[in-house]
Amino acid sequence: MSATTPVVEFRGIGLTYPGPPPVTALRPCDLTIRHGEYVTVVGPSGSGKSTFLNIAGLLDAPTVGSYHLDGVDTGALPDADRTALRGRRIGFVFQSFHLLPHRSATENVLLAMVYNTKARADRQKRAREALARVGLDHRADALPTRLSGGERQRVAIARALVARPAVLLCDEPTGNLDTATAESVLALLDELHRDGMTLMVITHDPLVAARGQRTVTIRDGVLSERAAA
Repeated sequence: MSATTPVVEFRGIGLTYPGPPPVTALRPCDLTIRHGEYVTVVGPSGSGKSTFLNIAGLLDAPTVGSYHLDGVDTGALPDADRTALRGRRIGFVFQSFHLLPHRSATENVLLAMVYNTKARADRQKRAREALARVGLDHRADALPTRLSGGERQRVAIARALVARPAVLLCDEPTGNLDTATAESVLALLDELHRDGMTLMVITHDPLVAARGQRTVTIRDGVLSERAAA
């Protein structure tokens, strides 16, 4: 895909849940995120951030508008193709890590390559490289129960990176971490951005939001945008 093609492009995207009465969770909006941008998304509880996240992550389909991901019209795809596109082009990082406790760090990262047809040895190599990228090559065989909170989040980031996605979608990535550990994770995200990764970070923390190049605010289902300070 051309570097000039937006990674994320919302055109009149909105979502209304059927009633009675119908509930509009996200009002029609436009948004363009280009390769290598770092965009933060803020808003109070119940504002529509989760709906926005689910649409951007191809977890929910909008009721109006079109969503192009890396140039692909996602609304034109069958469900199976949408799922495969999500697995290949979107990396997810969640507040609660979502690691399997009885699988090693490497095995947790390998789970992200379910749509990768390469030989297992190649997938294993990529998983180890992803862990090294986040500074955890020395913990590759450790179980999540033996890792600190910061280490678990780094495993989650490695899992998100291993498929070489078009965008890293982070939902409150420091919400369960103490201040010092959160700073180390945010520094890693800054580093990934400097290396060219496209980042979309959803947060309630204004200090986290300020690290982005642009900030999108969602309030009462209405999306607005301002340049980050």
